[in-house]
Amino acid sequence: MDKNLYAEHMATLCHRYDTILEACGFETLNVFSGAPRLQFLDDNPYPFKPNPHFKALVPITDNPHSWVIYQRGRKPKLLFYRPVDFWHFVPPAPQAFWSGFYDIELLGKPADAKAFLRADNAAFIGEGDSLQGWPLGSDNPALLINRLHWARAYKTPYEITCLREANRIALAGHRAAEQAFRSGASEFEINQAYLGAAGQGEHRMPYGNIVALNAHAAILHYNHLSTECLPKSELRTFLIDAGADCNGYCSDITRTYTYADNAFAQLVTAMEEKQLELVDGLKPGLPYPALHAQCHLKVGELLARFGVIKTSAEGAVESGLTRPFMPHGLGHFLGLQVHDVGGHQSGPDGGTTPPPAEYPFLRTSRTIEEDQVFTIEPGLYFIDSLLEELKASPLATEVHWEKVEDFRPYGGVRIEDNIVVRAAGNENLSREGSVRS
Repeated sequence: MDKNLYAEHMATLCHRYDTILEACGFETLNVFSGAPRLQFLDDNPYPFKPNPHFKALVPITDNPHSWVIYQRGRKPKLLFYRPVDFWHFVPPAPQAFWSGFYDIELLGKPADAKAFLRADNAAFIGEGDSLQGWPLGSDNPALLINRLHWARAYKTPYEITCLREANRIALAGHRAAEQAFRSGASEFEINQAYLGAAGQGEHRMPYGNIVALNAHAAILHYNHLSTECLPKSELRTFLIDAGADCNGYCSDITRTYTYADNAFAQLVTAMEEKQLELVDGLKPGLPYPALHAQCHLKVGELLARFGVIKTSAEGAVESGLTRPFMPHGLGHFLGLQVHDVGGHQSGPDGGTTPPPAEYPFLRTSRTIEEDQVFTIEPGLYFIDSLLEELKASPLATEVHWEKVEDFRPYGGVRIEDNIVVRAAGNENLSREGSVRS
């Protein structure tokens, strides 16, 4: 990573934190990376994930019991946990592109951090249940967190570089996964191929990979990973929703493939065309729910074109007929978290702007602005439970049910890219060297 790029990022970050801390009445911010948690009635911990506010300040994603102490106008201090331990891997003292931007103290024991912490005019962000009696400051103050969450929507060039690299890593995994699918591999084997090509383990993935064959593609968050290898004569669809990590930043990419060239393959191609149109529609000044409404119109056009519904696209949107076929939101903020924060936030000080009542699962109600990063992921599915509800509703007469039965074994289609909003034209992070160029 370029050191000058990180220097620019830190200058932006320090200005942001100085301004927000002063406005909230704090001099110091104590941010805890977190501590491992043991599984119930066990001595093995759950996989460790750091506090996102910690990795917002320093690109460390795998070291518990560490701290960033940020004081207004001063160089941040990193307390880096490095115990004497023959049971576990002990990370080396930081010597990376970013380490010169912090005063670094090494901690041999978690409790050694106490000597560096001050509660006066201080705020604390983190899980503090293991820190009773420590000098932490005001505990997770809502106004401070709201302002930090609002600001995180605007990405620096360093952050976009990390997101771009996370996409590059993920795309290598997607190419390997497609090859494994076409060779007849099981879902479990396809996932192993993905992880091997990405060079990242499952606990480093930003979320559990969705690797779905055939009707499993209709399960929106399918994580079962069946070990069954289907005969090639039974292979229909492969939907994979999987990302990767770079310095704590996430990618989130979905692709759908068919094994044979048939009507559903044509639907997949048509969905990709609609998805790219929606990417082009992601423009500064547009409320994100308006783009989601455009998505439903495009889904309606596909349903009508492929003979699934009898009515027009406009009529299907107005009546709600598109919703059982596209039940989730068009996309979400992307960054340090795969569903990055602030999507429903009304303003820097907080408040919530809920999504439209007809689209309750939309994760973003903000107005689109430059330097924000979104996923764009339209889908069209044949989900048994939603189809049963539709069949029992007055809208049932608007559906060609024989076509639904033709497509039901394929599960569904979703195409997802990661997009940086630019006034002069968006950057699609998922298409450079993409599986689909």
